[in-house]
Amino acid sequence: MMDNSGNLRDAFGTVPHIAPRRSLADEAANRLRDLILLERLAPGTPVSERELADVLGISRTPLKDALRILEAEGLVDYGPTRRPRVADPSIDELRDYITVLGALEALAGEIACSEATAEELEVIERMAAQMDTGPDDPLAFFHLDMAFHGAIVAAAHNAPLAETHRQYNARLWRARFLSSRQVDRRANTLSEHGRIVAALNARDAAQTSAALRDHLRSAVDNVARIRMAAHKTKSKGKT
Repeated sequence: MMDNSGNLRDAFGTVPHIAPRRSLADEAANRLRDLILLERLAPGTPVSERELADVLGISRTPLKDALRILEAEGLVDYGPTRRPRVADPSIDELRDYITVLGALEALAGEIACSEATAEELEVIERMAAQMDTGPDDPLAFFHLDMAFHGAIVAAAHNAPLAETHRQYNARLWRARFLSSRQVDRRANTLSEHGRIVAALNARDAAQTSAALRDHLRSAVDNVARIRMAAHKTKSKGKT
């Protein structure tokens, strides 16, 4: 984690330059998103566009576009001076967003019970099984976790619902990663996934909806617990 006065190059260590692609902005946004998740760019950290462009090996123009993508996702915001910084939303803000996301995923699960194909349910079950056996890497586990949830939403075959879910989920990317990476709570997470899969396979709309809503509620509790622990640690450091 870097403090506000830290140097980006020192914080990142050796970061491969981004190779030219169809969209440098999208690729840069993907790289920055992971760095924010891993807190190599910590919440509240000011972002120097010049240093960051140099670290990633791209010009300022695609970097600005990447920061706009992350701003729309709620991962980056701009202070009074219009300089970018890593967003640091309050637990109340996160709770409000997760409440809405829980309702969206509950609705998606309910619809998926009638609209999902057998093949789609098999894919969802297979993803849950993959999480049961790993991967150990927190970031890889998180991406698989999000793919699991995304597959449920996709199985509802409802484009407006999928788009609304995408927008809200993007704003909760870091919060959901913080929840997902809690190894001591992973058994509970996997148990909740099992309950979701069982309800989907039974095509029980009410149980699927309830299981998904409860699962997102657990994420709120996890993030609140992490924030509380971080606040206590910071307070001790000042005494």
